[in-house]
Amino acid sequence: MVDKDNSRLETLEEYIIQSQNKFPGATGELSQLLRDIGLAAKIISREVNKAGITNILGFDGSKNIHGEAVKKLDLFADQQLISALNRSMITCMVISEENDGIVKLSSKGGKYIVFLDPLDGSSNIDVNVSIGSIFSVYMREPRFDSTLRESDALQPGVRQVAAGYVLYGSSTILAYTTGLGVSVFTLDPSIGEFILSEKKIKMPEHGGIYSINEGSYNSWDPGLKKYIKYCQDEDAETGRPYSARYIGSMVADIHRTLIKGGIFIYPHSKKYPSGKLRLMYECNPLSFIIEQAGGMATDGKKRIMELEPNAIHQQTPIYIGSKKNVQKVMEFLEKHEAVEQE
Repeated sequence: MVDKDNSRLETLEEYIIQSQNKFPGATGELSQLLRDIGLAAKIISREVNKAGITNILGFDGSKNIHGEAVKKLDLFADQQLISALNRSMITCMVISEENDGIVKLSSKGGKYIVFLDPLDGSSNIDVNVSIGSIFSVYMREPRFDSTLRESDALQPGVRQVAAGYVLYGSSTILAYTTGLGVSVFTLDPSIGEFILSEKKIKMPEHGGIYSINEGSYNSWDPGLKKYIKYCQDEDAETGRPYSARYIGSMVADIHRTLIKGGIFIYPHSKKYPSGKLRLMYECNPLSFIIEQAGGMATDGKKRIMELEPNAIHQQTPIYIGSKKNVQKVMEFLEKHEAVEQE
């Protein structure tokens, strides 16, 4: 595809096919799965952009598995993504934030398992703030029988074969990785195609932005409180004080961190002793993206993607972003823990 300046534009579909062709013997199934997600993202983007003039804003009246009020657009995004994955008959099951257990698809013999957060940050829908979709792809363990079990989905993040997100903001952006770097695409609404914006993106090793809900300050551990104070202290040599930025939509906060560097934190607290964010369809996929761009992600002690899941809706604390920022907060957390143990 060529734009009006005669420069070469590479679409998401072309990029996926070219990437697939680099691997002899590739069957194209994962490529099809990624194209299916891209199609669903276009449909969701269209509805998000006209949400104020259609009857799709507001609450549905039900609650999801986490006890959170479900918005109409949450359900629409969930239905579109599951429907797209079901059509190609490659995915055997989906686990979504909006559903209690596993969702078995038509192809019980499908080789892929997909985790979804269909609309991350949906509390921002009604006020026109950026929201997003997150996906994480695993291969199903081969077995002689075709029975689908929840245990098939409980794999650590290091076994992801692909992960990504779609950000619905001033433009619609899709970022994904298959373990060979992070590629970013921007939706051109005039032609209805995702166009390659950047490939093998690398985030800064250090950034001057920290992102955390400071309204929960009083429920944090002392080590984290001291780190935030460190971020706020003035020091010209290290570029402090850092800027505080918190959108309340993890996809939007992570995308900014990916581009500009810094750190995003959602810790455990008195209200959420195990953390609030979900390991399998929020933290693992976004950690895969950030690590592939040169960053780090930890729960405060261990690498996020090495955590062994015990439930599909498992929650975890997360410290994620530029390598040096994450290493610094770890110093504060470890120092405080050492003092407590003395």
